[in-house]
Amino acid sequence: MESRPHHLFIVEDDSALRDMVAAYLEKQGLAVTTMTSAEELMRRIHRLRPDLIVLDVGLPGMSGLEACTRLRAEGDRVPIVLLTARSEEVDRIVGLEMGADDYLGKPFSARELLARVRAVLRRADVAPGVPRGEAAPVRIGAHTFAPASRSLHCGNEVRMLSTVEYALLAELVSNPRVVISRERLLAATHGRADAVLLRTIDVAVMRLRKLLEPDPAEPRYIQTVRGIGYMFVPYIEPKA
Repeated sequence: MESRPHHLFIVEDDSALRDMVAAYLEKQGLAVTTMTSAEELMRRIHRLRPDLIVLDVGLPGMSGLEACTRLRAEGDRVPIVLLTARSEEVDRIVGLEMGADDYLGKPFSARELLARVRAVLRRADVAPGVPRGEAAPVRIGAHTFAPASRSLHCGNEVRMLSTVEYALLAELVSNPRVVISRERLLAATHGRADAVLLRTIDVAVMRLRKLLEPDPAEPRYIQTVRGIGYMFVPYIEPKA
């Protein structure tokens, strides 16, 4: 099956620059959605999931830096390339420290932006389900989730998780108490070439609840947020 093109958000209030960049990137085989403000980005990102965001720093209202900071605070690891009219080293460092993947000063050529975008996408294109070896085990009720071995432990029992189960649980537990949309979970659990429905996420959540929850009908750890998606609520050790 042929992979779908990478999908980019271009968030830029300069209409001439925005249209030029979007037209060029589309000619290079990328899918592009344009936006004029960080507020629009924050409203739409959990409904329409991009592979990368090209984000202007100097937006009116919420700045690009603030939007980048908010996304990272929510645990969102979507790749971000910042654009700015300022080119001083201190500004580049601030942007990268706030979680941006790359930084490009204005004026720039569309060809240079394309090279930066492709480089970031190559780094980000890790197949779903690849074990996160650096992640520590997570207590979930009577179970312990071990990301490095893609397994659940309960007493002396060990259950190996499927690729989708593992990728779904890893995304949830790495963002505790953060509501994660079904679209974002779908992106985390399936490759770009997979033609799957959002219902797949609901089915995978049901399987995980049967494994983890004392009462799957009244979930304690993987909770539903109606109309949006799901949220992981960490285990709290009962007081003595």
